[in-house]
Amino acid sequence: MNALRQHWPRIAITLLPVLLALAHASGIWQLSVVERLDRLIYDIRLRATMPRTLDTRVVIVDVDDASLARQGQWPWPRDTIARLTTELLNRQQVAVLGFDVMFLEPDRSSGLARLRQIASGPLRYMTGLAAEVERLAPTLDHDATLAEALRGRQIALGYYFTQTLAPSTKGQLPAVPLLPADAFPAGGTYATAWNGFGASLPVLAQAAPVAGFLNTLVGESVDGAIRSVPLIARYEGEQARPGYYESLGLAVYRLANGSPPVQPVFASAGAAPRLESLAVGRLRVPVDQTASMQVPFRGPGGPHGGSFRYVAAADVLDGRLAPGELKGKIVLMGATAPGLQDLRATPAGAAFPGVELHANIVSGLLDNRLIAVPDYAPGYEVLTVLVAGLALAIGLSLLSASRAVLLGVGTAAALTGLNIWLCASHSLVLPLASALVMTALAFVLNMSWGYFVESRARRGLVRIFGTYVPPQLVDEMLVRPGRYSMRAESKEMTVLFCDMRDFTRMSEQMAPAELQAFLNTVFSRLTDVISAHRGTVDKYMGDCVMAFWGAPIDTREHAALAVRAALDMADAVRDINRIHRASGRPEISVGIGINSGVMSVGDMGSAARRSYTVVGDAVNLASRLEGLSAHYGVEIVASGTTRDLAPDCNWQELDSVLVKGRAQAVAVFTPLSTEAAIAAQRTGQLQRWAQVLAAYRRQDWATGRNLLAPLLAADAKKVLYQLYAQRLASMALRPQDPGWDGATRFDTK
Repeated sequence: MNALRQHWPRIAITLLPVLLALAHASGIWQLSVVERLDRLIYDIRLRATMPRTLDTRVVIVDVDDASLARQGQWPWPRDTIARLTTELLNRQQVAVLGFDVMFLEPDRSSGLARLRQIASGPLRYMTGLAAEVERLAPTLDHDATLAEALRGRQIALGYYFTQTLAPSTKGQLPAVPLLPADAFPAGGTYATAWNGFGASLPVLAQAAPVAGFLNTLVGESVDGAIRSVPLIARYEGEQARPGYYESLGLAVYRLANGSPPVQPVFASAGAAPRLESLAVGRLRVPVDQTASMQVPFRGPGGPHGGSFRYVAAADVLDGRLAPGELKGKIVLMGATAPGLQDLRATPAGAAFPGVELHANIVSGLLDNRLIAVPDYAPGYEVLTVLVAGLALAIGLSLLSASRAVLLGVGTAAALTGLNIWLCASHSLVLPLASALVMTALAFVLNMSWGYFVESRARRGLVRIFGTYVPPQLVDEMLVRPGRYSMRAESKEMTVLFCDMRDFTRMSEQMAPAELQAFLNTVFSRLTDVISAHRGTVDKYMGDCVMAFWGAPIDTREHAALAVRAALDMADAVRDINRIHRASGRPEISVGIGINSGVMSVGDMGSAARRSYTVVGDAVNLASRLEGLSAHYGVEIVASGTTRDLAPDCNWQELDSVLVKGRAQAVAVFTPLSTEAAIAAQRTGQLQRWAQVLAAYRRQDWATGRNLLAPLLAADAKKVLYQLYAQRLASMALRPQDPGWDGATRFDTK
């Protein structure tokens, strides 16, 4: 939780793209760029999953440029169409024939109308002329010839719907719509509505009662590419029976499968339930709210696309196909000649034959290879954006740069992989663009904030504290850089002074270069120890080093860390002395003073020179205590405050002192190494020493001397014991002092 609070600005800036994507997904604010990207993703995904295999069940009879060159310009005479129909149905024995062409106007190529006009004109008195014309009429009426070829066969004609202010109609729709006008609940919109049409001539429509509309613009998107086509459409005009009519693709499929019934399937009950699918017999076809299905494209389209066999219409008319070569096939007749303007823009190809759109519908229905846009797609989009967005906002803000990159790439890959898997395994088309755009924007914003804001703060922190604070502490500070500054503040801390004794005498015996190398070696070793115990080096003052604990990073165990550092510093000096003895160089000794208390810390100094340091009475006391170490013959002197804050260390009390500048006595102690403390406790020295001090403070000099004698006998060279032996001896010569407080006064630093 602390990390989240620390990085809340970065998390907040990362959530902005999440909110934007949620607004788009929920429909509050539709973003056109995201919609275009979703269409692009849909097209890429569709092309990647197209089977690109030949469907041998469906054949396209193509009015191509070669056929026009051999048979003449379009439209061909109806007797030619009749001959083509007869060839396909009789000699080739196709199962179903669908026409992606329309027969809106009467055929004028036969001349029958002109002969009847002549027979009823000035030549009407010629004997038998009118009768001869009527006798020849069946052979001269090409529309009747085509109607006869269509009658009673498995044929579906094509027509189109229109929507205009003044409805216009041509030809005749199927006598009975696929579904009656009341097939859907009132109050809802379940398919596109039309008030006009252009259909085949009544003589043809009555001969082939099955027909399907060719409209594909209903399924067009704003970029002009056809991705879906309607399966049913509602006619609301007065020139035919109102109701729901089927598309050519659905009509051909139903003819090929025994004309199963079609029933709407709703997602929920209610006044205006949502249309979910159309049940075509046992087949469930998912549709959208315009009753359109996504086109399950097989391949890139065209005669060389490899999805369907294309046969030139002229080859059929010329009998170039072997008898029965197309037996049992579903045949769609259409045009790919560019001049006939039946090429459409689709995701599978920029110039996709319109007839192949219907072929893909038929093929997809036969294979049950259907693409669904589920009703929960908006909810799925909101969920993926929300989950991915929260993961990115938190993860990108807390992780390192390299791991953040992995998280961003991994999130995008996971979203894409899930989307592709749902499409490939379950034929579900779900939105992806908003989640990907959100991921990209969240990553860019988060990384930019990290680089330009947080990294700048980190660089400033390193610049300010890098020379004072151990690297491991700087790393910790970089986690929450906003918490640290050079501003002065008062807080409880521990400060340490370490001074080399007899340094003046040593420096006089060394050359400057030798002295420089010596000091660098000693200070480097001591600084390493301080850094290892999370201390901050304040400054070097000649032969003295000053350090403190508890700033800039708050540390509850600042006193214990300082004491352990002091013990290790004393060990480090002993290691240095062993090396010096081996090389014949002079040995050194140090005095260390430690005190804990409230002190001021911050950037202090003049306009010309400033430093991050600590000041205050507690700091001055530590400096005074460092000077007492030689007096008591110990390396480390610490105040009673430090001893109370580090109870886990082993302590031996030294004295109660009044140092210069302070009016109150301070109890002083020295920490013992683990080995020294164990030895002292084993022999009872610490307990006896405590009794010596108690006798000394109550002016019981004889008892003190008796208690001290065994300690002196065990360790006669210990300066502390020698000091108190002298004190007890001298005090015994004086009368007892009623104002005695047991404190030792030091008037010098």
